[in-house]
Amino acid sequence: MTIDAHHHVWDLAVRDQDWIPEDSPLRRDFTVADLAPEARAAGVTRTILVQTVTVPEETPEFLALADTHELIAAVVGWTDLTRPDVAGELARLRELPGGSYLKGIRHQVQGEPDPEWLLRPDVGRGLAALADAGLVYDLVVQAHQLPAAVKAAANHPRLTFVLDHLGKPPIAAGTLEPWATAVRALAALPNTVCKLSGMVTEADPASWTVADLRPYAETVLDAFGPDRLMFGSDWPVCTLAGTYGEILDAAARLTGPDAHTRVFETTAARVYRL
Repeated sequence: MTIDAHHHVWDLAVRDQDWIPEDSPLRRDFTVADLAPEARAAGVTRTILVQTVTVPEETPEFLALADTHELIAAVVGWTDLTRPDVAGELARLRELPGGSYLKGIRHQVQGEPDPEWLLRPDVGRGLAALADAGLVYDLVVQAHQLPAAVKAAANHPRLTFVLDHLGKPPIAAGTLEPWATAVRALAALPNTVCKLSGMVTEADPASWTVADLRPYAETVLDAFGPDRLMFGSDWPVCTLAGTYGEILDAAARLTGPDAHTRVFETTAARVYRL
C-alpha cells in the first residue's frame, strides 16, 4: 500500500480559491475523479485530503467526499481554533456524514501577519481541544514562523504536529539556514512529524532537479527519521512543476529503498490512524 498524505481538490463553481492567480493553470476544477487515475497509475491506494480555504463549509464537503470515494482515507479539515466552542464544533463535524474520516485540522498560518499566531492564548485553547479530541494539527508555515511552531509544539506535548511542505525552505535560493536549524529544533520534539511535500514548488518549478531538493530532504530525513516522515504529493499544486508520477518518483529517490515503506505508508497510517 502507498499513501499520499497530502492533496487537495476544489470546484470553482462551488467556491473560489482566491489564492490562485487569475492566469495560473491551477485556476480550474480539480476533482477526485481527476486524481484517481493518476494515483492508480503511480501505485497510490490511499490519500489524505487537506483543506485549502478557511471557510467552515469546506470541511463537511470533504468529509462527504471521503464517505463516497474509497481513495480518500482521511481528511485534514479546517475550523476556527479561536472560537470558544471549538470542542463542540469538532464533535459536530464528527457526527456529519463521513465524520469518522476527520483526522486533523489545519489553518493557513502561513498567511497570518503575526509570526507568533500559534502562541496566542485563544489559539492555544483550540490546540488543546484538538489534543483532547485525538486529532492531529497540520502546520502550514513559512520558514520564519518555525520558531513559534517549535514553542507551540513544546506547549502541547499531547498533540501531534505535522509539518507540511518541510516548513517551506528557500529551495529556489539554494540556502539552508536559518531554516535547517529551526526545523531540527522542531524535530527534536517527539510529538512532531514532517511531510515530504511541496518541495518542487519551493524550488524553480520550471527547472528543478532531484539534486536541488536533496539537501532539504536529507535535512528532514536526518532530523525526523523515516518513522516520522511521510510522502505527500501536494497535488494539484505540484502540477505546476511536474506530473504526479514524477513527484512520487523524486520522493522515492530522495528517501531510498530502506525508508520507503515508512515514508510511503506506515508513518501516515500511524499518525492519521488510518
